[in-house]
Amino acid sequence: VQLVESGGGLVQAGGSLRLSCAASGIIFSVYAMAWYRQAPGKQREFVAHITSGGVTNYTDSLKGRFTISRYNAKNTVDLQMDNLKPEDNAVYYCNARFNYGLRQVDYWGQGTQVTVSS
Repeated sequence: VQLVESGGGLVQAGGSLRLSCAASGIIFSVYAMAWYRQAPGKQREFVAHITSGGVTNYTDSLKGRFTISRYNAKNTVDLQMDNLKPEDNAVYYCNARFNYGLRQVDYWGQGTQVTVSS
C-alpha cells in the first residue's frame, strides 16, 4: 500500500495550494480518506475527512478555507487550501481508513511540507 502526497511548497500568506494524495494497493473507493497536519513541536491534528460516499467533515477552524475532494477514478484525494496563513505551516499527511466489523485499518503517507510566509 502506498499513499503519496504532492503539491506542498512555499506560498505567501493569502495564497493557495492544492495538495494531492495518490493511493495504490487499496480498493480506494471503499476507504474513507483524510488529511492531517503536524506543525513543529505540536501533535498531529485532524484537518479534513471524506467518506467513501463523499460526505465531508472539517475541523471547525478551517471550514471555508480548506476543501477536500476525492476522485475515485484516479485513486486520489485532494486538499484545496485557500487564504493560507502562517499558522497553516505544517507537514500535511494523507490518511486512508477502512472499518470492518470491530477492526480498523489505517494507512499513512510520508507527508508533504507546507510553508506559508508572512
